Amino acid sequence: MPKSKDEFETLYGYLLYEPTDILHPDYMYTVPEIARMLQGLDPTTDLAEDTEDHLIDWTIPWIISHEEDFVINDPRGDEPGYFGLHPDVIEDEETEE
Repeated sequence: MPKSKDEFETLYGYLLYEPTDILHPDYMYTVPEIARMLQGLDPTTDLAEDTEDHLIDWTIPWIISHEEDFVINDPRGDEPGYFGLHPDVIEDEETEE
């Protein structure tokens, strides 16, 4: 059931980061690591399982909506897949100056 905005003490703007805002161009990350980083956390932060599950539920659609900005590896064995920035979205250091 919809609720009136007046029922909430705080309302925030809905800000989604661009992959280049949070990922380092030289590293690859798992979905749980990206989920933490989207919350401003270190990718190695320990989280309760249910909290991590909720963050992952929000992260997967974000990854899909930015699919052109990512590369992914072939997982080895039981290892998860890793995502990194696609070379085409990484600005040259010369361009930044």
